Amino acid sequence: MKKPNILFMISHDTGRYLGCYGRTVETPSIDALAEKGVRFDQYFCPAPQCSPSRGSILTGLYPHNHGMIGLAHLGFSMHPGVATLPKELGKQGYETALIGFSHETIDEPDSRLTSSTSKLGYDKVLPVPGDRGPQVADRVLDYLHEKAEAKDEKPFFASVGFFETHRDFDEYEAVADPVDRVVPPSYLPDTPQVREDFALLHGSAKVLDQSIGRILRGLEESGLSDNTLVIYTTDHGIAFPRAKGTLMDAGLETALIMYYPGQIAGGLVMNQLLCNIDLMPTLLEFAGAEIPQGLDGSSFLGLFKSDTQVKPRDHFFSELTWHDQYHPMRGVRTESYKYIRNFEDGPSVYLPLDIHRSLSGQVVREEYYKPNVPEELYSLQDDPLETNNLVHVPEYQQVLKELRDKVEVWMKTTNDPLLNGTVTGLAAPEWQEQLDNGSAYGAKK
Repeated sequence: MKKPNILFMISHDTGRYLGCYGRTVETPSIDALAEKGVRFDQYFCPAPQCSPSRGSILTGLYPHNHGMIGLAHLGFSMHPGVATLPKELGKQGYETALIGFSHETIDEPDSRLTSSTSKLGYDKVLPVPGDRGPQVADRVLDYLHEKAEAKDEKPFFASVGFFETHRDFDEYEAVADPVDRVVPPSYLPDTPQVREDFALLHGSAKVLDQSIGRILRGLEESGLSDNTLVIYTTDHGIAFPRAKGTLMDAGLETALIMYYPGQIAGGLVMNQLLCNIDLMPTLLEFAGAEIPQGLDGSSFLGLFKSDTQVKPRDHFFSELTWHDQYHPMRGVRTESYKYIRNFEDGPSVYLPLDIHRSLSGQVVREEYYKPNVPEELYSLQDDPLETNNLVHVPEYQQVLKELRDKVEVWMKTTNDPLLNGTVTGLAAPEWQEQLDNGSAYGAKK
């Protein structure tokens, strides 16, 4: 019997900002997929920026273990010997295809490339200029048509990457929502500028949703849907203050929806704590492949099987080293608590450059551009917005010690490069203008 196909769709900077996760944006195609399939409500990434998190999806490893601790186009890359999802699926006879956006490289330090494409393990690389949703959908539909016409017995793994919902959002102004229909997340101030910013995000999300809808309809029309596992996910939280670039839940939360007709019961919502390092081993088990030794993640495929028990994850680690600036942090999240350690002086809330310059970023700079503290501890049940740092509260000292020790042991046993001091890298050159005009943190007034 032919192995099942895998259609893997990943968007950019979307977090869980979708209708099916209770947000006010209209995403009917993704919502319908969640209704038919399984929606994961406690699925997180280990790094709140693109390349490191995507590297974790492909390898089942935390970023400093696979090596990509910064952005691909700023010179970071995964270690040469790391096993990747497309490589391992290729060993099982899968045709592996990359369609649209990718932001991972392997064995190419200082390359400034956006993606290593075939070196990551893809047999076919089908680039889409600009990687915008409508054009990506066109190319995916062509690919599905080709696969259906060929009646190929070889299963496929197609990784489909969209630019949406990355900034800047100005190109989506024509399809933006009215500002009076926007409700900003409660961790941000509800101001006209913030509402306008989110209204534009809505436009980008709607373009993404329409593109995914076209792909799903094409999959049905091709006759391939009955034997195809469909996955939708994203890399990290939305590109807004206190989300992307932070170890707060808003930066680490990610959507995950899976649908396989007749094989995975539909209409389910999973609330088990998961991390995207768990996805690679899950898909390998699904495909009948051997799972490499030494992964940080573990398969959660048993969640779909009534006769299989899955050991629940009680924590995952998180990290940020380089984004477009150096802002090193390490942390751990459990069901109940979040611990963060800051390794360098910096702003209390790091804003990546695109967020710093955004409408929302301009509103919060004064509040966020205050010096950070060495450690942070939050009770997620009592303080879900992570605003009340408990580090100096006497009754939380035992929790603080346990989580601090957990992070220290993890760093030592994995030879975290931060233990050797400052990690060198390059800041985005555009930051210089912000320093010159006095708007960046640390700029001389």
